Amino acid sequence: MIRDERLVRQDALPEFTRYRDEGCDLYASCLTCPLPRCRYDKPGGARAIFNSRRDREIVHLRRRQGLSVDTLARRYGVSRRTVFRILRRGRA
Repeated sequence: MIRDERLVRQDALPEFTRYRDEGCDLYASCLTCPLPRCRYDKPGGARAIFNSRRDREIVHLRRRQGLSVDTLARRYGVSRRTVFRILRRGRA
């Protein structure tokens, strides 16, 4: 039986692993990335991360400032239908 000494235990500390920080198409380094979650960890990737912030803002502006659906759609560059979907999910 040949044993490979280069194998690292699964629970090894990071300094005992070979990690290449190659980043992604948004940021060059994972260790300096400002996103709260990795784009590859969340279903939908970076788009879902950015859209969730947009969605929270739309719900907030509709509730607090009473902006119309048309105004919100123009401001965020989405369709009226998208705004209605966001507001429906925001009530849940």
